[in-house]
Amino acid sequence: MPHSPTKPVQQAEDKKARIRARAFEEGFDAVGFTNTGRIGPELAERLDQFMALQRHGEMRWLEEKAERRRHPNALWPEAKSIVALGLNYAPEKSPLDVLAQRERAAISVYAQGRDYHLVVKKKLKALAGWMHREWGDEVKVFVDTAPLMEKPLSAAAGIGWQGKHTNLVSRDFGSWLFLGIILTTLEIEPDAPEADHCGSCRNCLDACPTNAFPAPYQLDARRCISYLTIEYDGSIPEEFRTAMGNRIYGCDDCLAVCPWNKFAKLAREISFHARPELDAPLLIELAGLDDAAFRERFSTNPVKRIGRDRFVRNVCIALGNSGDPAAIAVLQKLSADQSGIVREHAAWALRRLNRP
Repeated sequence: MPHSPTKPVQQAEDKKARIRARAFEEGFDAVGFTNTGRIGPELAERLDQFMALQRHGEMRWLEEKAERRRHPNALWPEAKSIVALGLNYAPEKSPLDVLAQRERAAISVYAQGRDYHLVVKKKLKALAGWMHREWGDEVKVFVDTAPLMEKPLSAAAGIGWQGKHTNLVSRDFGSWLFLGIILTTLEIEPDAPEADHCGSCRNCLDACPTNAFPAPYQLDARRCISYLTIEYDGSIPEEFRTAMGNRIYGCDDCLAVCPWNKFAKLAREISFHARPELDAPLLIELAGLDDAAFRERFSTNPVKRIGRDRFVRNVCIALGNSGDPAAIAVLQKLSADQSGIVREHAAWALRRLNRP
């Protein structure tokens, strides 16, 4: 009996279907596939341009590992296929609501629950381990900590597209997806990449408080509040301090205004739901945290990695923008803090509050 030409195709589709089904069982909300041969030179070209313009600011790790970041095979030459996975972290309410409550802190949605690195990596390891047991091929998992460009790879795998704010947008989950990648030596039939559905919309560009987008699909991190409050450890330029408002860790403005969010549903992963103590906490309360109290409050949370001094620096700016006379006493105390960066920003906040 002649061999059916459709059998290899059916086997390939069955492999994909089984991986996709298992990914959903592990709790993932989006799954897509591509292969390393489909990743063209434009990925590296965009990275080179970004760094040539110095738009990465003080993120030296981008420069140091640029060569490995240019293509998945530069990181792992044997990799053949890419499994892109998304985990929904959509909030219960709009993150823009807290911006009007100037005495309270705006913490980015992604940092109000358990550290997503811990949650996503555990699920990735479970899925990758199952894949290895099923087919015997090698697997490696990545969650935002290795020199791998998750957003364009996820777009190539079809789970979304990079919007004008440069973040991934999904037709099903809007801008609220944590991303994880599995590289494997297993050969998997690729999915079609997702088309760009931004159209003429520029909500994300217009919403940015610090004009961090020089053009659609381009970001200048040096002007981005997320970069300034999380990645940057120096004195925040005064030109951005007033625009920061009460945002003390990250900024969700460009994500929150995306029209595609109307399809997003509350994250089913309980770990990503906002902890009560991180949902719009009082700024004055946060300003009083010493190092031990800071570490305790933000254990298993992304905020912990920036350290107490950088965190309180951000709180000082928010207090200066609060217009709250009750903040003066705590700022006076912080103006004598052991940290120079805290003292400087506390002094600025006091001048701003005392201004007629």
